[in-house]
Amino acid sequence: MRREEAAPCEGSGSREMSQRKRSKGAAFSQGDEDDDDDFSLSQTQTHSQVQRNLERRSRDEVNRKVSELVQFLLVKDQKKIPIKRVDILKKVIREYKDVYSEIVNQAGRILQQVFGLQLVEIDTKHHIYILTSNLPRVEGENLKRDNQTAKLGLLTIILSFIFMKGNSAKDSAVWEFLRRLRVHPGEKHEVFGDVKKLVTEEFVRQKYLEITPIPLTDPPEFCFQWGPRAAKETSKKDMLNFVAKIQQKEPSFWTSQYNEAEANP
Repeated sequence: MRREEAAPCEGSGSREMSQRKRSKGAAFSQGDEDDDDDFSLSQTQTHSQVQRNLERRSRDEVNRKVSELVQFLLVKDQKKIPIKRVDILKKVIREYKDVYSEIVNQAGRILQQVFGLQLVEIDTKHHIYILTSNLPRVEGENLKRDNQTAKLGLLTIILSFIFMKGNSAKDSAVWEFLRRLRVHPGEKHEVFGDVKKLVTEEFVRQKYLEITPIPLTDPPEFCFQWGPRAAKETSKKDMLNFVAKIQQKEPSFWTSQYNEAEANP
């Protein structure tokens, strides 16, 4: 991905923000599996070994595994099911166990930065994990807060995408972007529920997003922009810093967005 992008509501097709980790192949079943030697880690790999293994792997495929793992962990956490390492290996990592630590580390960064969640090992002998919230909790409202945290994480992703696309994005580009995150509009998501309704109704009603029809389009197309609440509660600089952290680049890598964010902090 390179720097400036045309505002997609005014023309050209969608070229997605080179956003880290996408797509899916593994099934997210909820049952616990017996330990399987084929999916165990035979030894603890050094950082240099993992880096060499990464060089032999497709970056897109590693990113896909990271996205799968994030969604797998979110689903498990929604049901408050402890997460076994063997299940992560068997159901998500599979043939990529030689870069297991890198995939887990990247997924952990996304969970923390996007959803305010931390992956914590509660049983070092059997390698069992849970997700804990970095946000302050109110007794009796944990589940409600978990749901709200996930929704705000999704909203942050959408707002950053719109900003990186030139402050407006076609609805088709937004839906395709979310599909790459394994969040499908029109399908019931185990964490977010009805994704299309959440984005086009709830976020719009809360004034985080605005959606307007694009004239002379058949079938009708729509354009997403930031709503007034988003402009009050966050900033373009925050969104650019968020994207930079996810992609592990300096904010100045994106010249146009960087200049705009500095001018409108």
